[in-house]
Amino acid sequence: MNKLYILGALFIVILLGITWQMAGGILGGKDYMGALALLGAAATAIIAVVVVTKYVRQMQMDTASGELAEENWDGIGEYKNELPFGWAIIFAGLVIWAVWYFVAGYPVNAYSQIGEYNEEVATHDAEFNAKYADMDADTKVEMGNSVFIVQCAPCHGLAADGIDGKAANLNQRLEVTTVKYVIENGSNNQLLGTEMPMPDRNGLFNANTGALITDAEIDTVSKYVANGMKGAGADIFAGTCAACHGADGMGQPYVAPSVAAFTPELVVNVLNHGKKGAIGAMPAFANLTDIQKEALGAYVTSLSK
Repeated sequence: MNKLYILGALFIVILLGITWQMAGGILGGKDYMGALALLGAAATAIIAVVVVTKYVRQMQMDTASGELAEENWDGIGEYKNELPFGWAIIFAGLVIWAVWYFVAGYPVNAYSQIGEYNEEVATHDAEFNAKYADMDADTKVEMGNSVFIVQCAPCHGLAADGIDGKAANLNQRLEVTTVKYVIENGSNNQLLGTEMPMPDRNGLFNANTGALITDAEIDTVSKYVANGMKGAGADIFAGTCAACHGADGMGQPYVAPSVAAFTPELVVNVLNHGKKGAIGAMPAFANLTDIQKEALGAYVTSLSK
């Protein structure tokens, strides 16, 4: 017998002996998984050694034969060998198995921890919304305060003052820099929710002058809005902004939001769609339930009052 076969058989015996020594204790009892794992290890070792031995022996003894391809590289050619039938069967089998795995097996048709978690969250949210559907105003503000501390205070601060300008100060509806930014750059549906987009300064005409709004007018009306609709700038607001935001600045449904005061609807819009402003972008809060968003709207509105 060729020494290669002898070495292969000896290696199998040694490998199985080591496997038995390390994992033999898992046999016995009612748990058959240990026996299957040991059997799989043995089969893997035997197949690997047999295959390696076969092809090493083939490289030692066989000689190349067949038709060479026309192309060659520095005199090195390639034989036109047919695809081995066994390889074709294995390849086709793997394709079939892969289709089954993704369509009928795991993960599409199997248990998923993420899926279970999402189902539990949806069930909890439905129960939560049903439980607090009829809250009174004070309870809603109290819940909004609790949600604010967890979700909003890291940016807006516990006092909702924006932590030195790092986020919007929610104790007042708008600040000068915010108003000026929106006038100059406009806003879109994502910012306003269901309202119409607002053009930038190149689409804002002052009806009093019949011309585009000027830098000086932007500065004046920004201070007017930020000051709670008081002081100089009322005429500019009336001629440029009131058509959409209303004469009192409280906005119009599906047209423009309130710039005079927070409203629960405005806060919910921002929570649903996020907001991009002069000092950065605020993400949408899809993790909050509808009731929590309404409570936050009530709480933030109470702050400015």
